[in-house]
This record gives sequence, structure tokens and C-alpha cells, in this order.
Amino acid sequence: MAPEREGIRERTPAGATAAPRPRTPRLDQPRAPRRRILPEWDPEAFGRLSEKIARFLGTGRFIVWMTIVIILWVVWNIAAPGWLRFDQYPFIFLTLMLSLQASYAAPLILLAQNRQDDRDRVNLEQDRKQNERSIADTEYLTREVAALRTGLGEVATRDWIRSELQDLAKELDERRRSDGHPSHVVFPAERSERSPGRDAEDR
Repeated sequence: MAPEREGIRERTPAGATAAPRPRTPRLDQPRAPRRRILPEWDPEAFGRLSEKIARFLGTGRFIVWMTIVIILWVVWNIAAPGWLRFDQYPFIFLTLMLSLQASYAAPLILLAQNRQDDRDRVNLEQDRKQNERSIADTEYLTREVAALRTGLGEVATRDWIRSELQDLAKELDERRRSDGHPSHVVFPAERSERSPGRDAEDR
């Protein structure tokens, strides 16, 4: 009995289920976040900070403060005692600081300009869509006004009805004159309301 069991244990499954399935990421589960070596930051917050710095760099207050700092820097390194001076006459450190400031200010200004260009592009697109809607609404209202004018041209107005009634009254008077009836009777209702004696007098 023991050898048979050992033979059964040594058997391996054959067919499609023989090879183990590799572990692949499932589509119904979110992918695990990867570890990043570089620090992460919010691009929107960094963009807003760059815009604030660029706005400050473009003001007169920044120029005044920078001029005051440079003047104090130069005066201190010229008039102060030798052991207190940190930047001697060629002012190499001052030149280095100004170069560093310019190297950082230029990309910050470019980033702020790019963000402003993106906002302008979005605003222009919205203005274009608004203008298209306004043009479409104007064309629709123009067509409606033209249709109303066409419809009003076929509607009987008060003046037109009055002129038609006057023409009809004249025609009735002419017919009564030709038939021998009195000319001042315009409508049959007026004749029926008259008294018989007055009709006889009129005749």
C-alpha cells in the first residue's frame, strides 16, 4: 500500500492547469502606488507661488528694496572695519547673489507667463463660444421678427377694416339709389328700426 501511495503523490497534473498562473494586475483593482525617489509637489500651488513672486518682481517696491539692499551692501563693505567686511571691493559675492536672483527670477516669470497664456486661451475660447451663441440667438430673433412681419402683413388692421366698411357702405348706397330706395339708409337694421310713418314721409 505504501509504494502505491508514493506513486500517486509523485504524479503531477497535466494539461492546461499544469503550469502555475503568473500573477498579473487585475483590471478591477487600483494599481498600487509606486515609490518615488524625487519629492512630490502640487503643480497648482507651485504655479500660484510663482505668479505671486513674478508679480512682486514686477513692482516698484521690489526695485526700491533691491536698491536699498545693494547700497547698504556696498557701503558696509567699504566703510566698515576690515574684520567686519564680508565682501571686499570687487563685490564678487554681491555679483553672485544678483546672478542667482536673476537665474531664479527668469524661469519663475516664464512660468507665470505660461499660466497667464493658458488662462487667456481658455478665456478666448469661452468668448468665442459666447459670440457664436450670441450670433445664433441674433439670427434666430431676426428670423422670428421677419416671420412676424410677414404674418402681420396678412392680418386685417383697423384702418383696413374701416376702409372696407366704407367701400361696402358706398356700394350699398349706390345699389339703393339705383333701386329707388333712399340714399341715407345704409344698413337694413336702420330701416327696420324706423317707424312706418317716417318711411312713408321719406318716400
